[in-house]
Amino acid sequence: MPGKLSVLGSGIAAVAHITIQAQGIIEAADKVFFLLADPITKQWLLELRPDALSLHDCYVDGEARHSSYIKMAETIVTPLSENLWVCAIFYGHPGVFVLPSHLAVEMAKKSGFYAEMLPGLSAEDCLFADLGIDPATHGCQSYESTDFLLYDRIFDRHSSLVLWQVGVVGDLTFKKDGYNNEHLKILLDKLLEFYPPDHEVILYEASQYIICHPRIERIHLGEILSAKLSAITTLFVPPAGRSPLNFGVVQQLGLMEYFQPIS
Repeated sequence: MPGKLSVLGSGIAAVAHITIQAQGIIEAADKVFFLLADPITKQWLLELRPDALSLHDCYVDGEARHSSYIKMAETIVTPLSENLWVCAIFYGHPGVFVLPSHLAVEMAKKSGFYAEMLPGLSAEDCLFADLGIDPATHGCQSYESTDFLLYDRIFDRHSSLVLWQVGVVGDLTFKKDGYNNEHLKILLDKLLEFYPPDHEVILYEASQYIICHPRIERIHLGEILSAKLSAITTLFVPPAGRSPLNFGVVQQLGLMEYFQPIS
């Protein structure tokens, strides 16, 4: 059999989010790599597969995270040349904010190997559930915080805005002792161009354990510089009012009975 790569996600809540399909692959694969965020899932995995290998050593303190991700991908795909079934399991959804998973799948396919990525529960899934948000109600825009600034993203303030990794904005390195948020004011200044400082926002962190509550902290946007942020803090910005209706389009679609102009 030629080499095969399966990339999986452990979900957010320790062990509880791992699918039956993912567990079956972990048990059956010839080689297992992992990059997890909590000790309980790591313990569960090592009991299931004592030979599983951590990818955490690919990180180097102070080094660009992108370089570490390349090392992880290369580590994952190397055993494929030995005609092994390789499994790599990542925290959350393996395709959401997990660059080494995408790199590994791309490398494997380019080398002629079969590669698959299976879905897992992401922090965004948890956010919608924990905050009671339906992204279809107002629309929802989602950006990584540094990307949001670097590319001067155009967005609709009448839709929900989700900004990931606000606690590491502007820092592309890995820091084992945490981040100092020195560039947070640049993000705040950008947002204050579109929202008033008293606009209520939510600092969100999904719970990693089913016995714990998620972090849902409501503050005014202007207070964010004094807030406590971590590398996994997400900023949820609710819509600033409703978008105006295009009544010309409403009429074209024959929906005037549902959307009447306000006199």
